[in-house]
Amino acid sequence: MKTIAYFIGQWKAYHVGTPLLGYSLSRMARLDLASRALTVRWSGAHAPIWVAWVCAFVALILSGVAYRVFGSHLKVVTRTPVALPVPLGKFPFEISNWIGKDVPLSESILRVAQNDDYLNRSYVNEQTKASVLLYVAYTARPRTMLGHRPQVCYPASGWVHDGTETSEIVTRSSLKIPCLVHRFHWPDDDRRERVVVNYYVVNGTITSDESVFSGVGWRTPNIHGDPAHYVAQVQIGSDLETSALTSAAEFSDRILDFLPDAKGDVGAAQQVGAIIGDLESAGSKP
Repeated sequence: MKTIAYFIGQWKAYHVGTPLLGYSLSRMARLDLASRALTVRWSGAHAPIWVAWVCAFVALILSGVAYRVFGSHLKVVTRTPVALPVPLGKFPFEISNWIGKDVPLSESILRVAQNDDYLNRSYVNEQTKASVLLYVAYTARPRTMLGHRPQVCYPASGWVHDGTETSEIVTRSSLKIPCLVHRFHWPDDDRRERVVVNYYVVNGTITSDESVFSGVGWRTPNIHGDPAHYVAQVQIGSDLETSALTSAAEFSDRILDFLPDAKGDVGAAQQVGAIIGDLESAGSKP
């Protein structure tokens, strides 16, 4: 019994002289060279066919083991949250006249959202008594973000979506942020309305276009756990549109400080480092 070369030789013997197949002599010569290249030597003679089968079986087993090891590693990596340099939970509770209070999310919502970090906090303005709900979701696996948008999540909670329009807010630092303004009402009470200002930050770039992170390239898992490869969603909701827009303008500069910019730098981390440096310097003085 021969090796793979034996079967190539048999194939050539069967087809030689058959003009309908159109194989030239040069083509047959190349096949002959290929068969010689595939011939396995065993102690100066052709190896028996069972050797080739054993080699193939061993290679199959090894490839299966490698696949399982890689699959297990990938599962662990994708299930391990990617941590921001400064957690969103460190976001200030007091901003201008706004005083915040955390609003915990249920385990079922967290399990479905699959975010690496989030902030869900209500703020009340001490002067105007206006109230807003700030929600920031961060994920280093952008493919999980598409299913969690105001026009999806609010109707799932019973709200009726009345429409969405594009707008723009200007922060205290004069940064212009494109955003979406979503409007909802409660089905049994038309006077109960909800306005949600919404935008995204993709790898440090602000956008209101959800298609930016919906391509095939965003489905690749973040194997290295790079926090600068991400999508963050910002939502500021209120019963009054003016309150949602005003608070969005006041909060956004601080929100962006917690997210990696286009260079991967995090403003909040630099601020914390500067504060620690000042404290260490003050402590070293006599």
